[in-house]
Amino acid sequence: MINTVLFDMDGLLLDTEPLWGESMLRIAQKHNIPITREKFKETTGLRIYEVTDHWAVKYPWDGSSAEQVAEEILDEIIAASKTSGSILPGVIKLLDLLRANNFKIGLASSSPAKMIEGLVDHFGLREKFDCITSADVVELGKPHPAVFLHCAAALGSKPGECLVLEDSVNGMIAGKAARMKVIVVPDNVHFDDPRFALADAKLKSLEQLDMEMIKNL
Repeated sequence: MINTVLFDMDGLLLDTEPLWGESMLRIAQKHNIPITREKFKETTGLRIYEVTDHWAVKYPWDGSSAEQVAEEILDEIIAASKTSGSILPGVIKLLDLLRANNFKIGLASSSPAKMIEGLVDHFGLREKFDCITSADVVELGKPHPAVFLHCAAALGSKPGECLVLEDSVNGMIAGKAARMKVIVVPDNVHFDDPRFALADAKLKSLEQLDMEMIKNL
């Protein structure tokens, strides 16, 4: 029986996903790193420090280190998220519904802890979660299942008791690899991606998720 729900953050709780690309492009241009949106495909699913490490190998530049560039991107996206981001529809209602029904609730994101901590506080979400886990604390990020397994263990939950809510293919793969149920809520651009067939359910919005659906998983 499902008694634990694990949430992704970017693109699921908060509409911050598009801001990543904008911030990465701006900082790359500032440092004369020849990055385009098309080249983002090379690093899909990697953590930001892994992304800039990849850039340093494939598109070397003079000046700031890969770590410094990653920090600049993080600072910019955190600031942009606070000014331009918002909580997505259905999030607060679902979190309150889960709490009322005694579910354990975790946040398991590939975003750096610095970003997660800053945004959950800014948007007043910290008290909604029993555990907040960044992929910073595990060796590998999504699509590896480590961040979900780490969060579940911290909550005292077994994989078979967990439902993962995700918006991305890599997050879905991570959840399934952790042997957890997965419901995906992709954005409109990626909604028809055939790879989402691996998920246990696909929704247009978290507003559609209710207790009956969770009980039937």
